[in-house]
Amino acid sequence: MDLVEALAADGLVAVVGAGGKKSTIYELAGRLDRAVVTASVRIPIFDDDVERVVVTDDPVGAVAANDEWPLGVVPEREREDRYLGYDPATIAGLADADVDAVLVKADGARSRLLKAPDDREPQIPRNADTVLPVASARVVGKSLDDTHVHRPERVAEVAGIEVGDELTAEDVAAVLANERGGLKDVPRDARVVPVVNMVDDESLRRTAREIADGILERTTAVDRVALTRMDRGELVDVVS
Repeated sequence: MDLVEALAADGLVAVVGAGGKKSTIYELAGRLDRAVVTASVRIPIFDDDVERVVVTDDPVGAVAANDEWPLGVVPEREREDRYLGYDPATIAGLADADVDAVLVKADGARSRLLKAPDDREPQIPRNADTVLPVASARVVGKSLDDTHVHRPERVAEVAGIEVGDELTAEDVAAVLANERGGLKDVPRDARVVPVVNMVDDESLRRTAREIADGILERTTAVDRVALTRMDRGELVDVVS
């Protein structure tokens, strides 16, 4: 099984969470013949990660007219280091585009290793085919605080622990498998493939498998978990 197959990366794919969201999107985009990269939230400038970026209020038209892949589409450049994102309903209109996948950054995490969404997140298009909740294996053993986690108070609430506690594999699994965490606002018919990233060595692989086992024990909404090292574009393992 290759990375694209493991992550069910076809159709409209929303990527959420922390610890490798953008690298997952760009790695998948580079492996597909015809991929679109976009966002429903702010996204750092990514011109170097795709063939070209089109700033447009008509993403459907821009995709239909395109012949250079992967293509980025965004509505506006907010400032020199980031673009704004589209309304999810606008991205939903790309579902019928003649492409392999539309890859959507659907929330933010401020480069942390784990997160739980706030009341306004994630911004997942209603017709998403696949949702990829991401977390880093490296967060295990770290303190539940702002240095390592985006919205630590939310993570504490979802996992049933306290801010400042040392995070365990079970805590990360609890967040990814929870409807207030990695499963929040997932469309009813969407496939969910959690991604445990930064599996950089054998110790982290064991940690990641613990997280994966914990996810599969907690929810029937998930049938497999992908363990990855996106800095090398590697699918380390698939746990099912």
